Formats: sequence, C-alpha cells, structure tokens
Amino acid sequence: MIADKHGAARIPEAKQQNVAVLAEKLSRMKSAVLTDYRGLSVSQLETLRGALRQEGIDYVVLKNTLARRASEQAGISGLSAHLVGPTALAISYDDLSAPARVLMEYARLNRRLEMVRGGVAEGTVLTAAEVRQLADLPSREVLMAQLLAVLEAPVAQLVGLLEAPVRDLVGLLDAKQAAA
Repeated sequence: MIADKHGAARIPEAKQQNVAVLAEKLSRMKSAVLTDYRGLSVSQLETLRGALRQEGIDYVVLKNTLARRASEQAGISGLSAHLVGPTALAISYDDLSAPARVLMEYARLNRRLEMVRGGVAEGTVLTAAEVRQLADLPSREVLMAQLLAVLEAPVAQLVGLLEAPVRDLVGLLDAKQAAA
C-alpha cells in the first residue's frame, strides 16, 4: 500500500481500476448472487462458469475489501455482511432470476446447498433464502408469455362473442337451405 501526503493508506492504481470496473458492473446489473466456491474442483468451476456464460452471466472471483469498496461506489449498502471468506459473484445484466436459477440448479445437482450466500436484485440486498425464492421465479421470457396469455384471453373471448351472431345466422341459413 502507498500512503498519501496525510499518511492515510491509498489503494494501488491497479486495484483502483479493479474497483472501478466492478462498481460499473454492479451499477448496471439487474441482479447478482454471491457464492462460496470452496470445495469446487477446477473442472467443476469451469462447468459452472460455462453454464452461467450460456445465460449471459458474468462470474467474477472477488477480493472482499475491493468488493466492499465497489459496492459502496455503486450505491449498494448492506452487501458487506455477505463478503466473508472466498467469494465469487454471478452478475446478470438482463434477467433478474437467471443467476439465482442457474446457481441453485448447479448447487442442487452437486449437493452444495450452502454455496449461495446472498445477493442483490435491482439494488436491494438479498439473503440466501431470498435468493432461493428468486431462483423459483420463471425466466423473463416465460413471464412475458404468461402476461401475453393473460392479456390475450379477454380479446379472444370478445372475438368469440362478436362472431357468435354471424355464426348462428350462417347456421340458420344453411338449415333453411337444406330444408328447402
């Protein structure tokens, strides 16, 4: 560490850049999940990274002190309680539930249920239990499809109601023509 002119410890330039990059990622994320990666082999970690990458999720191994500073710069308070021991962060910029869903599925398949420590969803710090609940949410695409189905149902009913008199008239005319 380098001291400034007042004798206070100053972060080296390279670490400041790392903090700035992480703070930028945290400021534009939708959600992130903090994990403990201890006990994972290199191949297991690569498998996990591959699964996260397929969903468009960054997986970053963190130094806790730098992560604390980055979270403060990004305006996220309360994350420090989860920054204990070896920590990695799965960051999603698009889908709110994707990191939680992928990590919980991985933890379930590999019997590592204590892997998830906590997380952040749209600026709100989450406990591990809340991350598990977030993992149960359907993906954005599924939610959009469900919303579309709900919005489409009344329109389909209205079209059916408007077509009924015409359909009945055509049936009546067909019956009259068949009787003649």
